[in-house]
Amino acid sequence: MKATVISSADIKDNILIPKYYNNKIESSMSQLGDNLRLLNLGQLIDDGVISVCSGDEPGKMAYGTGDIPFVRTSDISNWEIKTIPKQGVSETIYQQYAAKEDVQPGDILLVKDGTYLIGTSCIVTPLDTPMLFQSHIVKFRVEDPSVVTTEMFFIALNTPLVQQQIRAFQFTADIIDTIGTRYREIMLPIPIDVDTRKRIEVIVGDALKKRMHARTIVKQFPVLIEKALQEGSMRAFREFDNLPFDAQMNQLVSDTSTLEFGQGSKYAMRSDAIVDNIFIPKYYDPMINEDLDTLAETCDLVTIAELVEDGVLSLASGDEPGKMAYGTGTIPFVRTSDFANWEIKHDPKQGVSEQIYNAYATKEDVQAEDILLVRDGTYLIGNTCIITPEKSKMLYRGGLIKIRALDQKRVSSFLLLALLNSYIVKRQIRSKQFTRDVIDTLGNRFPEIVLPIPKNKTLRDEIAEYVRNIIIDRIMGKDDIEAFAFGISWLAHDEVPIYDTFGLHIMGAEE
Repeated sequence: MKATVISSADIKDNILIPKYYNNKIESSMSQLGDNLRLLNLGQLIDDGVISVCSGDEPGKMAYGTGDIPFVRTSDISNWEIKTIPKQGVSETIYQQYAAKEDVQPGDILLVKDGTYLIGTSCIVTPLDTPMLFQSHIVKFRVEDPSVVTTEMFFIALNTPLVQQQIRAFQFTADIIDTIGTRYREIMLPIPIDVDTRKRIEVIVGDALKKRMHARTIVKQFPVLIEKALQEGSMRAFREFDNLPFDAQMNQLVSDTSTLEFGQGSKYAMRSDAIVDNIFIPKYYDPMINEDLDTLAETCDLVTIAELVEDGVLSLASGDEPGKMAYGTGTIPFVRTSDFANWEIKHDPKQGVSEQIYNAYATKEDVQAEDILLVRDGTYLIGNTCIITPEKSKMLYRGGLIKIRALDQKRVSSFLLLALLNSYIVKRQIRSKQFTRDVIDTLGNRFPEIVLPIPKNKTLRDEIAEYVRNIIIDRIMGKDDIEAFAFGISWLAHDEVPIYDTFGLHIMGAEE
């Protein structure tokens, strides 16, 4: 870190934090050229172009009282809200705050308090409402799109120039980092050329819609895959796909992580049925076995352990290089909170150096189409993502399990991802979760999970291809957004992003 000398006359509001006066940011602003202009967010707010409000804290007693999402900072990932937010609140609690927060599709949420998540943003979609959001988040709404549109504002917020400003504004208040109201100081880079702005707005809007429609499937997927497994056909998927978007919205489930734990129940069992001195009632949930017995008509019921023994799957755990390794480089060190909605974040919290990566790379051996599953945590246990080719150079932490499909004909990677996201598997995972020391975990119980593998090969292939296409659609949309946020200066040209995803060569906007 280089020392910088500034005049005392340049000190603002008694702020004595050196990074606040980062001269590299000023230099970047001065070198933007003639294609971009800078708009001050505070001035846009004062002029009524953009409105802003903060969220609320209904209190922890409100958590889990209902299924209306209460969105927290960790529920925002890859410019969208997780399909299964951690917490939900009741209709009564929602009504106490709904008028003030007034969340609508098209609003933009920005994390203002936290540490690594500060500056993370998303656009609210019809999938996300109704909802409440916590006080560590601010909500922006574009009131006058003739000055700046929602899509343009959103992309500007995610440019490196704005993210650098946000990091410079960040400070510690009590025990948490924040930018307070310094978001008003943000200077937004906006293309001057009207045609360039329109091009950004159209392509980014299309990318957001593509990701939203794919996320609709991800959100409804546990319901759809359960029906497909029960019926032995893709009928439920086809019927859902053929519905108009509004009709799909009416059918969507409103799951939260809290609801996955289920309601309490009581049952009697013989003492000789106790396994390995496990006295956790949910471990023996009889409803799970009853549902598995029903699925036996259309599926082969096979444990993870049996598939590993047969050479169909392999399991491996990650490593802990230590906190001193964090921030030493840019190679992602993926942790439990670094993926959501089946994909890894575009900006994982921590990065490690090439030297540290090389120390663990051979052992971890991450490859495209590997699946990561959260083993340790609380609400995140059971979360999954699939590794895409551009994300395969990475390390992953010890609280994750890496699953590799070795026999793609028996169980392909995409079929495996589908089965791991079925209700019957999710319920088994929650039933085997227990508290060890200060953290919840699956321990070594994951191999006990029973996978319902469709007996019909055609159905297995159809499910796998369906999931594969969802992943591709979401990656294409994410790449468009990322390309424009990180390359806003070249948007005046006629370049089109090119994707090569899972062997498919897809040409950007032409298709």
